[in-house]
Amino acid sequence: MSSKQKIINDPVFGFINLPTGFLYDLYQHPYLYRLTRIIQLGLSQIVYPGATHCRFQHITGAMFLVTEAIRQLRLKGHEITDAEAEGLTAAVMLHDIGHGPFSHVLEHSLFKGVSHEKISLCLMERLNEEFQGKLDIAIQIFTNQYPKRFLHQLISSQLDVDRLDYLRRDSFFTGVVEGNIGSARIIKMLNVVDDHLVIEAKGIYSIENFLMARRLMYWQVYLHKTSLAAERMLENILQRAKELIAKGINLQASPSLLYFLHQPLQEGEINETALQHFLQLDDSDLWQAMKLWQHCDDVVLSTLCHNLLNRRIFKIVLSDKKPSKERIQSDLKNIAERFGISMEEAKYFTINCDVSSNIYDNSDYDIEILYNDGSIRPITEASDILNIDVLSKKVKKHAYAYIR
Repeated sequence: MSSKQKIINDPVFGFINLPTGFLYDLYQHPYLYRLTRIIQLGLSQIVYPGATHCRFQHITGAMFLVTEAIRQLRLKGHEITDAEAEGLTAAVMLHDIGHGPFSHVLEHSLFKGVSHEKISLCLMERLNEEFQGKLDIAIQIFTNQYPKRFLHQLISSQLDVDRLDYLRRDSFFTGVVEGNIGSARIIKMLNVVDDHLVIEAKGIYSIENFLMARRLMYWQVYLHKTSLAAERMLENILQRAKELIAKGINLQASPSLLYFLHQPLQEGEINETALQHFLQLDDSDLWQAMKLWQHCDDVVLSTLCHNLLNRRIFKIVLSDKKPSKERIQSDLKNIAERFGISMEEAKYFTINCDVSSNIYDNSDYDIEILYNDGSIRPITEASDILNIDVLSKKVKKHAYAYIR
C-alpha cells in the first residue's frame, strides 16, 4: 500500500484525511464497507427524502472527530500515546459494525435480546484475531477496561463523538436545522481532569445548544410519528413472515435472512454460523424480500409489504393516553371484516405501543464544566437556561396506528 496520504470529501466536515497503515486496512475491511448498505436513519426517508445517508458515512465522521479530539487533548498536555490513539480510532471506526438492516429498526426483531453493541464486540474480537492482536487496546477502550477511562468517554458518554457526528449529519441530510450543533467548538473546549472528560467554561453555550438540539431531533426526526409507523410496519412484516415459516409455508428470501427468520438470534447464541449470516445481511435483503412477499398468497403479509413499498403508511396518533379497549376492538373488527381475516390476524394492521426518550441521563457520565479557578460543576448546575428536571425526565407517549 502506498504511504501517500489519502483524503475523501465528506459532505458534513469537508476534506478528511484517511488513516494510514493498519487503520487504513481496517477502514477498507468488508465488515466496515458493509455499512455502506445500511441506512443511518432506518425508514426516516419516508418523511425526509434526503435522509438516505449510510452508517459508513457516520463512522467516517466519527473517526474524523475523534482524531480532532486526540489532537486537541494532546495540545493541552494530556498524554495519549500513538498506540492509544490508534486503539481509540479503531474502536470508534468499529463501534457500529454490529448494526443490522435499517440500523436500530430490527434490533429487537431479528436479534432478540442481543444489542448491536454485543454483536460489534463479537466482530471486533474476530477482527482482532485476523489482525494478530492489533485491536487489543481498541477492545479494552470499547469495553471500558482500559486504565485511561476518559478514552472510553470519547466513544460512549453523554458527549461522545458518536453523538457529535450523528446530530450534525442527521441534521444536514434531513434538513432539520435545529440539530446543527457546534461540534468543532465543543471539541476545542474538551479537557481532562482526574481521568474524566470536562468542557472548559467557554464552551458552555455550545453544550446547551447540543442538549437542546438533541431534544428537538428526537421528536422531530428519530421519533417522528410517520417514521415510527413505517418502522413498526416493517417489524410486523417480519413477525408475520416468521409465523408463516413456522407453519411450514415457504417464503422466498436471501439465505441469510431466512436463517434468522427460522431461528432469531438469542442472547448467548452468537456463534460462527450466525455471524457469517449476519455479515451477509443489509437493507437490500429486506427490500428484496418485501418485493417478493407482496405477491404471496397470505393477505396479511402481501398487504403489509405492498403498502410499505408504496408508502401507504398506517395512520398514527401520538397521545398521552391509550385508546379505549372499545375503540381498539372496533378497529380490529372493521379490519377483520375488510380483509376477511381473524381478529388475531387483524392485529398485524395496527400498532399499539409506548415510545419514550430522555435527553440527559446524569447517571451516565455527567457533562461537567471546568472553570478558570479549577472548580468543576455539572452542566445542570452551571447552565442558566437548562432545567435538569426537563432534560432528564423520560418523556413517554403512546402510539396507536391502524391501516388506512
